[in-house]
Amino acid sequence: MTMTRRLIINCDDFGQSQAMNQAIMHLLDENKASSATIMTVAPGFEEAAAWAARRKQRNIGLHLTLTSEFEALRWSSLTGHSSLHDDSDHQYQTVKAFEEGAETGAVLKELEAQYQRARQAGIQISHIDNHMGSLYGMETGRSLIPQMLWKTARWGLPARLFRYIYPGDPLLSSLQNLERPVALASGLADTFGVAIPDYLLSHPFPLVEGETYDSFKKSIIAKLYVLPEGVSETYVHPGAEDAWMRAHIPNWEKRVWEYRLLLDEDFAYGLRDADVILTDYRYVEEHCKRPRLQSAIKLMKVIAAKP
Repeated sequence: MTMTRRLIINCDDFGQSQAMNQAIMHLLDENKASSATIMTVAPGFEEAAAWAARRKQRNIGLHLTLTSEFEALRWSSLTGHSSLHDDSDHQYQTVKAFEEGAETGAVLKELEAQYQRARQAGIQISHIDNHMGSLYGMETGRSLIPQMLWKTARWGLPARLFRYIYPGDPLLSSLQNLERPVALASGLADTFGVAIPDYLLSHPFPLVEGETYDSFKKSIIAKLYVLPEGVSETYVHPGAEDAWMRAHIPNWEKRVWEYRLLLDEDFAYGLRDADVILTDYRYVEEHCKRPRLQSAIKLMKVIAAKP
C-alpha cells in the first residue's frame, strides 16, 4: 500500500517581534502554514497571544525558549533563576553557554512557567518545540530531552522530535553518530506517550553565498518532490520586512524570503503537483503514537546495545 506524504510547515519564533508577528499571523490567516510556536519570554508575546486567543487558534504550539541570541533583542527567563542568565541578566546567547550554565531544576521550573503563561493567555497549545535546540545537547552532549518529554507527557501534547534521519537533509545528515541519539529520543517519546513526526527537514538558516530568492525557492520546491513517505516537519522563521528588522536581525533577508515563499503560487502549485498534503500536529497526535509497553521494551534494547 502506498503511504501518503504529509508535511507540517511550522513558523518558529511567533511573539519574537512585530515583524515576525505580522508575517506569521498573515500566513496562518491564509492557511499557508500548518502552525506556529510562540515564545512566551519574547517582547512580542502579548500581541501574538492576544491574536491567537481571540481567534481560538488550534495550531499554536509552545516554543520553549532558553536562549536569547540577538544583540539588539534580548529577553530574560520568566522565573529569573540566575543559572538561566548571563552577566547581562538575560538568557544565554548561545546553546553552549546554556548547556554549561543552566541548572536542571531551574530549567524544569522555567519550562513549566512558560507553559503556564501560554495557557493563562488563553492559548490552546497544540504542540511543543524548542528554540535553537537548546535542550537537545548538540553542543556539549548535555541533553535535557528526557526532562522535556516528561513535561510534554504531563501536558498531554505532541512534540517536535523525529524517528528517522532523512539522508538528503543538509543539517542532520552531516552530523556523525546521530542514529543512536535519535533512537533513544524517539523511543523515550513513544514510552512517555508523546506523539512525534517521522522526519524533521531543515534548510540553511543564514544566506548561502550567491543565493537569491529564486534559487532558494527552486531548492525548496525541489524538495517537495523527494519528500519521504510519512509525516515530515519543516520549520521557517518568516518575517515582514521593516526598518527595525533590517537594522538589527542577522540574515533578515532569509526571513523575508520564507514569508514570501509560503505566499508564492509556485510553492502552492509544487505542493499540489508533488501530491504533498499539508497537515498539522492534530494529525500527529491522532495517528503517530506508538504502543507504550512495546516502545519501552524496544527502548531498553537500544539502551542495552553497545554504542
